Amino acid sequence: MKKILLCILPIALWACGNNTETTKTTTETAAPIVDSLRLDGETHLKNLRQLTFGGDNAEAYFSFDNSHLVFQATNPKWGVECDQIYYMPIEGYTGNQPLLVSTGKGRTTCSYFMKGDNSIVYASTHLGDEACPESPRLVGGKYVWPVYETFDIFVADLKGNIIQQLTDSPGYDAEATVSPDGSMIVFTSTRSGDLELYTMNADGTNVKQVTDGLGYDGGAFFSPDGKQLIFRASRPKTDEEVKTYKEFLAQGLVQPTNLELFICNIDGSDLRQITNLGGANWAPFMHPSGEKVVFSTNHHTESGRQFNIFSINIDGTGLEQITFDSVFDAFPMFSSDGKHLVFASNRNNGGTRDTNIFLADWED
Repeated sequence: MKKILLCILPIALWACGNNTETTKTTTETAAPIVDSLRLDGETHLKNLRQLTFGGDNAEAYFSFDNSHLVFQATNPKWGVECDQIYYMPIEGYTGNQPLLVSTGKGRTTCSYFMKGDNSIVYASTHLGDEACPESPRLVGGKYVWPVYETFDIFVADLKGNIIQQLTDSPGYDAEATVSPDGSMIVFTSTRSGDLELYTMNADGTNVKQVTDGLGYDGGAFFSPDGKQLIFRASRPKTDEEVKTYKEFLAQGLVQPTNLELFICNIDGSDLRQITNLGGANWAPFMHPSGEKVVFSTNHHTESGRQFNIFSINIDGTGLEQITFDSVFDAFPMFSSDGKHLVFASNRNNGGTRDTNIFLADWED
């Protein structure tokens, strides 16, 4: 979940963006149902349609009733120089741009609908500085993500009014997602001195630490029954890896180049690693059956610059490639009924760096 914040990754992978022409007319944003966007081998995807048209759009997640999507975007055409939060119907937005539901200040990430679909949760740096923070990508020749200590988690209504601040601890608090029953939130925080997972009630109370292993734990989602968490994690092992990880974290940076997928119970028990693929494996989301996970990975390419969506059983078996784009597919999420898959992709962008949101009918 930041746009792995959770690719060179053409977008800021966080799990929990970039830019070009995006202004479209009502007719142009009507997202026609065409399979010309589907690539050879993408047999699980039908009626693939494009919902955004330019800029850097990612991390689109369904509302509880599956009728809307909330997502983050950077688009100078909209007067947005770094990620802000928007929402739109699953048919796509009309007019020149979708509805802005963040403040338009600072940098935001990792939005998600709250139960009832009348508000959204997201992280923002605007209290620390209303300007866009710098976003380093290469430090000492190594690809990094910034971990902004000014990120805190907020709840806003669909008109963009902040109605609650959920975190105020020093350091990074972001990557929040909501449990299927709406009662809990999982997020990533540096409050322990490391990047760990935490849960809290939907009102911000009863904060509990979930993970405690050295490394970056992030981009977590609840299982369909709300009893488990699926997430990405780095686990530095050698003395040099540990040293590098700690030095970068002290600078507010992480390397997202070696990540694997883990599952645990919501209290952190029964922690187990389900991938051992090498490279960056991230943006996991469980199928409504609870039996398999879709995620983004570059493990299958020598360059490490191509990301596709794969699926795997929760016991680590049955790895299958789902998308076959030549550059970047990520941030997959199922609708709660399993009928649709939404994801971000560099396909159909005219050779630009634009990343757009796509919606497909899903076939098991």
